Amino acid sequence: MRSPRILLADDHPDLLKKISRLLETEFEVVGAVEDGQALISAAAALQPDVVIIDITMPVINGIEAACQLKQVASPTKIIFLTIHEDPDFRSEALATGAFGYVVKSRLALDLIPAIHEALANRPFVSSL
Repeated sequence: MRSPRILLADDHPDLLKKISRLLETEFEVVGAVEDGQALISAAAALQPDVVIIDITMPVINGIEAACQLKQVASPTKIIFLTIHEDPDFRSEALATGAFGYVVKSRLALDLIPAIHEALANRPFVSSL
């Protein structure tokens, strides 16, 4: 059985490397991009099982990028990984059809469980 394929999107290269190292023992990280437009293009080309998206990114923010992915009926599961703990951001992000909302302060604890939940079609939200 193949490992689930993950695409990362965050505008901080050092964080992308950290996330990739965290996930690579259990998942196949197929790409990492630094803006929302690049995410849309990479998702179309790579067809990942899950995308991990930051909300605040250049060109197109993560919420708009998630909306565009859903508009093209992408089967890719979406998980937001963000610094935003505000309930309004969480509501807006989950309204895109995302399966997960992980705050960066809980990255090490919550991201892998959030991916497993998304792959099982169950929602996951970090405790705030």
